[in-house]
Amino acid sequence: MEFFKKTGPGILLCLCIAIPSWFLGSLAPVIGGPVFAILIGMVVTQVLKKKEPFKIGVAFTSKKILQYAVILLGFGMNLSDILMQGKQSLPIIVSTITTSLIIAFVMYKALKMPSKISILVGVGSSICGGSAIAATAPVIRADDEEIAQSISVIFLFNIIAALIFPTLGGILGLTDQGFGLFAGTAINDTSSVTAAATAWDGMHGSNTLDTAAIVKLTRTLAIIPITLILALYQTKKAKNASDGSKVSMKKIFPFFILFFVLASVITTVFSLPAAVTDPIKTLSKFFIVMAMSAIGLNTNIVKLFKNGGKPILMGLCCWIGIAGVSLLLQHVLNIW
Repeated sequence: MEFFKKTGPGILLCLCIAIPSWFLGSLAPVIGGPVFAILIGMVVTQVLKKKEPFKIGVAFTSKKILQYAVILLGFGMNLSDILMQGKQSLPIIVSTITTSLIIAFVMYKALKMPSKISILVGVGSSICGGSAIAATAPVIRADDEEIAQSISVIFLFNIIAALIFPTLGGILGLTDQGFGLFAGTAINDTSSVTAAATAWDGMHGSNTLDTAAIVKLTRTLAIIPITLILALYQTKKAKNASDGSKVSMKKIFPFFILFFVLASVITTVFSLPAAVTDPIKTLSKFFIVMAMSAIGLNTNIVKLFKNGGKPILMGLCCWIGIAGVSLLLQHVLNIW
């Protein structure tokens, strides 16, 4: 009871922001609920005079609810189906992910950017946008402003991609299968992949949406090795910085990622039907919107815009690199 008394007001505030954000996101899927939640949260925090009663609940939502969202995301991933149908796209996916991470690392060094936001932009660009950022942020202990900034960067290039890629694919003479691979590997967020593939299908009377969705889900699997590698790195770093004192593995290691893997294995082993997994996936997405509401409430909008130049440049370079490698490999593999 004491827990709900402390966290209730903050959780309720995030819920009040998340509900309209969710509906706005369904009306404008290219933008998506998480972005609306961050924007509304940033506006609300500017006009909210007494923040103290909400502080604990907002912190709980931005950290714990975000982790629960990632765990539930695992129930939407049947590993055998994804790997079976996404085998052709694996070389392109591995290459685009590697390209994005290398570009992010080089720019992090060259521009002397903060390491955490560089990781979030690199991982978000290479894997699956908001979901990858949601999974990675707790592992590297990114603060709310770093999460908001990286989500904003990914959102910007998602919208551009969703708007121009169908036309670009037509100019390049991509086949339906080729565009499905292109959209699935070069666009980050699921909603934007869906928007681009649906626009292509409308223009060409095809059915590339299924191909794009499978490729996108296959990319999502990269969350598992990337976050575990980062977790091991963080653990080693914490031990080295501990000056000989004992470090609690329980406090450092992100066990929620293991629960995410377990959820994926359960879905795969028991072949859970869509009637079971679809509501869980929907709840996962709603939890992400709730967490982004909390992140918006903890974000200084002035500081966000002031420090936004370098992350946007990094996002642009990652985006161009991914798109270029995707098209080049399709050409080499004679897919388009």
